[in-house]
Amino acid sequence: MAVFPIALYAQSAYADASKYPEFAQQTLPDNITPVFIHIEELVAELNSGAKPLIIDVRSEEEFREVHILGAVSAPLGEFKSYLKSIPRDRPVVLY
Repeated sequence: MAVFPIALYAQSAYADASKYPEFAQQTLPDNITPVFIHIEELVAELNSGAKPLIIDVRSEEEFREVHILGAVSAPLGEFKSYLKSIPRDRPVVLY
């Protein structure tokens, strides 16, 4: 499965690791290699017709405040329960 976390460069866009202390020090399994893309790359891919699954891993509250159109919410604390429903036949974007 390809996983494409979005790299956001605006200072205000960085995730606040203090909100997610239980995840800040975790590592990915060996069979998952993230590819970081900039938001402009994602926009270009979407404009060219790509249809990745976009998953917002922030809290429900943060998702309700603002999210990428078409994204689904899967907060980190509940993410394991979403794993089986993630399709393996298309790119996945986590942010």
